Amino acid sequence: MAEFWEDIASQFEGAFITKDRWSLILEGVGNTMVITFFALIIGMTLGVMIAMARSTWDRTSKNIARGPLKTIFWFVNGICKVYITVIRGTPVMIQLMIIFFIILTTTNKMIVAIIAFGINSAAYIAEIMRSGIMSIDQGQIEAGRSLGFNYIQTMWYIVLPQAFKNILPALGNESIGLFKETAIAGTVGVTDLTRASNMIRGITFQSFFPLLTAALIYLLFVLLFTWLVGKLERRLRSSER
Repeated sequence: MAEFWEDIASQFEGAFITKDRWSLILEGVGNTMVITFFALIIGMTLGVMIAMARSTWDRTSKNIARGPLKTIFWFVNGICKVYITVIRGTPVMIQLMIIFFIILTTTNKMIVAIIAFGINSAAYIAEIMRSGIMSIDQGQIEAGRSLGFNYIQTMWYIVLPQAFKNILPALGNESIGLFKETAIAGTVGVTDLTRASNMIRGITFQSFFPLLTAALIYLLFVLLFTWLVGKLERRLRSSER
């Protein structure tokens, strides 16, 4: 039994203590969080814009007379649909590699990863947001317009806050999914958490501690995100009373 624990201690020391290899894990966690944070900002911004464009077409296309305005709306809606179809229909790893090896070949690897994951997340957030916007009664928009708001102000101050409450669980799941998807960022050379654990595994020829540690860190962050989303959801529900 003593030899077993000595072997475990030796593996742990070799994986993390020797030559400060724990710093690789720390760097990987930091890069993973940075990618997730900025990709989520891009995804939310682009996703809201696409959702507004698509929901506007869905709500008003039948009421707009044929002409240049309807043609523009139809074209924008069509571009958004193609974007969503292509992004959701292709693997995120392929998108990441296309952006890194073909489109942004001279750009910093971290920036490439942020852009790639942000573009991918936007397609899913757009559909989540669109479902939330469409769940809001048309009367809310009419009430906003009657108060003197223009369409953008009505969406921003009246529709989107209500829609956000309805779709918060789905947005939380998308954020968690995005965080876990960043595990493939190492494909283009970014030292994320997964790649850091693989680097230690390649140096030490030990798999147990590096991979188990990476899995536990992912799990802890997912539990933290889930708790934060649940707390925000409860606070929003209590504010309605």
